[in-house]
Amino acid sequence: MAKPKPRRRTRLRRRRRLRCFTLFASLAILLAGAATAIPILLFAALPPPTTAFMIASRFADPATGKPCEAVEHAWLDFESISPHLALAVIVAEDQRFFAHAGFDVNAIGRALTDHSEGGRLRGASTISQQVAKNLFLWPSRSWIRKSLEAWFTTWLELAWSKYRILEIYLNVAQFGPCLFGAGAASRHYFAADAIALEPDQAALLAAALPNPRRLRADDPGPYTRQRSAEILEMMKWHQTKAIGRQLARLSDAKH
Repeated sequence: MAKPKPRRRTRLRRRRRLRCFTLFASLAILLAGAATAIPILLFAALPPPTTAFMIASRFADPATGKPCEAVEHAWLDFESISPHLALAVIVAEDQRFFAHAGFDVNAIGRALTDHSEGGRLRGASTISQQVAKNLFLWPSRSWIRKSLEAWFTTWLELAWSKYRILEIYLNVAQFGPCLFGAGAASRHYFAADAIALEPDQAALLAAALPNPRRLRADDPGPYTRQRSAEILEMMKWHQTKAIGRQLARLSDAKH
């Protein structure tokens, strides 16, 4: 029996390597999908017991850089959180929350345009992206983290309703040093239950969200006061507009 010619042997080896690579890549994708889907499907119905940011705070809190002796956090259902806070975080952080599928292409485009014209590269993260980051990733910025954030955000939008995304966001967002979620923030700053938050208090909490290291709801500086006043005005305007109506429909559908 004649042996395969050298060129044919080379082609056979390449095909074997390609099949091995294809099999390995397929298995890697399946494993990555399973590792992502399992916690996301669980958290679609169950409260997350903790988040990546809360765990990181034990070593270096994103708001201070110092370890937290204890993390303040308590899960609350959406119905136990003031609708004023839900409205405040949407108008402050992601006004197209109900319109996009996880990524605000318009905001991303504006951020890239501003940067190309010499401006500072600012964030354009949606509430969905922030949930993905808080739950599964780490605070520092990098292309690797942004890629993983996009991966998790896509899964969240596929598996969860907007109601669930907003409910978890209000429970995991960092409002101050070692302080996570609306329940802990309401008690810490205002000695009140989250359901009892007034519009001005909700606006203060939303104003502190982008940078809990520098912006404080309990001791607001000039910028925080100005920003909270802007958020309060936007809340009044959006109360009866599309965002306000969508929030009302969310609550009605849950009931």
